[in-house]
Amino acid sequence: MRRRRGRPLNGWLIIDKPTGMTSTQVVGFAKRVFDAQKVGHGGTLDPLATGLLPLAFGTATKTVPYVMDGTKVYRFTLRMGEARDSDDADGAVTATTDARPTDEQLRAALPALTGNIMQVPPVYSALKVAGERAYDMARDGRPPELPPRPARVDRFELIDRPDADTAVFEVESGKGVYMRALARDVALAAGTLGHIAVLRRLRVGPFTEADAIMLDKLAPNDDKAPASPDLLSPVETALADIPALALNEDEAVLLRHGQSLGLVGLMGRIPQTDEAGTVRVMEGERVLGIGRLEDGWLKPVRIL
Repeated sequence: MRRRRGRPLNGWLIIDKPTGMTSTQVVGFAKRVFDAQKVGHGGTLDPLATGLLPLAFGTATKTVPYVMDGTKVYRFTLRMGEARDSDDADGAVTATTDARPTDEQLRAALPALTGNIMQVPPVYSALKVAGERAYDMARDGRPPELPPRPARVDRFELIDRPDADTAVFEVESGKGVYMRALARDVALAAGTLGHIAVLRRLRVGPFTEADAIMLDKLAPNDDKAPASPDLLSPVETALADIPALALNEDEAVLLRHGQSLGLVGLMGRIPQTDEAGTVRVMEGERVLGIGRLEDGWLKPVRIL
């Protein structure tokens, strides 16, 4: 078997992504700088966007779904008066208006876009339509009709109004919510047209701006030396906001071998969980993996 190129590094690196780069370009840069075998990311950011882009190295890729399921916080600037085909400043203008809503009109539009909503994704998105990416169809002059999709917006606030043309919002949401669509829709609901001019992600799951590092800080002093693994956070960092369930040594052995454990024997240790019953399974101070409380059993989902 051919040996994979690069070092077998494990852990998380939280990048403060600069504008103008794709998430894939950031992953490629980090993989080269660290000389790492395997790197993925926890949630795509548009090229225009800046902010938190969690990178998963090695076994940390097993925990990516739990990061992507976590709460995200964004701040964006809505520029009013122009609709764009991509719903952000990188797109072409498709329509204009002189209408400029007041702060009160903008705030009045927010409740209908908060909670469990149905959202029409931007045509410039990675969604597939009959096997083709929506953005490829849009670039070919065949923008698809995308159906509304369920989305969850926990908080949507107007936080600043620099001038008549712009408004700054902060959003707390679940996975799969398009900020470009929210910007488009709040403008329409307030009686104008608009698109995102600035977008920044402030939080992803347990990760915040305090955890982030700029890309230019990764370049080693010696051009031939890879970046230090000390910059990586432990794999289990991604699971910090999932409720913990402690197991003893015998229980841990059983779960590690794929066996489910009856919840009767775990009474008094079972934490409050989300609807899915997801728990972070602990063996002492060590994270064993992810389990699910289901039908009277603790079932192993992902062992690290």
